[in-house]
Amino acid sequence: MPSLSIPDLAGKAVLVTGASTGIGAALARAYAEQNAKVGIHYNESREAAEKLAAEIGKAGGEVFLVQGDFAKTADVTRVVEDTANHFGRLDGLVNNAGGMLGRVAYADMSDEHYDRVMDVNVRSVITGNRVAIPWLKKQGGFIVNTSSIGGLIGNPGRTVYHATKHAVIGMTKCAAIDFAAQGIRVNAVCPGTIDTPMVRDLLEREGLDEKFFADKQPIPRLGRPEEIASAVVWLCSPAASYITGHALPVDGGYTIV
Repeated sequence: MPSLSIPDLAGKAVLVTGASTGIGAALARAYAEQNAKVGIHYNESREAAEKLAAEIGKAGGEVFLVQGDFAKTADVTRVVEDTANHFGRLDGLVNNAGGMLGRVAYADMSDEHYDRVMDVNVRSVITGNRVAIPWLKKQGGFIVNTSSIGGLIGNPGRTVYHATKHAVIGMTKCAAIDFAAQGIRVNAVCPGTIDTPMVRDLLEREGLDEKFFADKQPIPRLGRPEEIASAVVWLCSPAASYITGHALPVDGGYTIV
C-alpha cells in the first residue's frame, strides 16, 4: 500500500497553466519543491514567467517555459503537447489559467465579453484535459481544475465569470467519472479572495479594500497563494487517493456563512 504522505514527485512532470504570477506561480514552486519537472505556461507575462523559471532553476528544479493564448484552442493544444513532448511524459495537469473582466450588468453583457471569458475559463479546460488524457493514462495521473468560490455562489455583475466557474465544477465531476477506470483522478479547487495581482487590480478598480472581504468570512484576511498551492498538491497526492470529482473550497470559510 502506498504511503499516504505528500510524495516526492521526482521524475514526474506537471503542467501548470497560468503560472507566471499569483496562484499559478505558487503552484509551480510547490511542485518544484516536491522535485517534479514543471511546465510553466504564461500568456503575456513573459518577464514574470522567466523570473519564476530562473528562481526554480537556481534551486535545482527542471522547468519548461511555454507561451500560449488560452482563448485560442490551437494554443491550448500546443502548450499541452509541447510540455509532454519536452519531458517525455505528463503526470499532472493543473488548469489554472483563467480571467475575470470587470463587473457588467446582465443587460449590458456583450458577445465579446461572453466569448472571451468562456473561451479562457471553460473551453481551455475542456481542451487541455482532452489533450492531456492520452498522456496521463499511460501511468495514471491527476487533473486539478481551478474553479472559484464563484463556482459555488452568485455575485452581482459577474454573470459570465460565475457561469464559467460553475461549469468547471460540472466538468470536473463528469471527467472524474469518465477517467477513474484509467487511474486518473480529477478534482477542482475553489479559491476564495486570494492576495494576487488580479485581486489587487480588482480592489483598486472597484474602490474596495481588504476589509471588505475579510469582514465577510470567519478567517478575517485575504488568502495567500501558497495556501491554494498546498491544497492542490495535497489533492493530487496519495493522501487524497480516494478523492475524485470533488470541488474543494479554500476560502477562509466565506461559503459557509
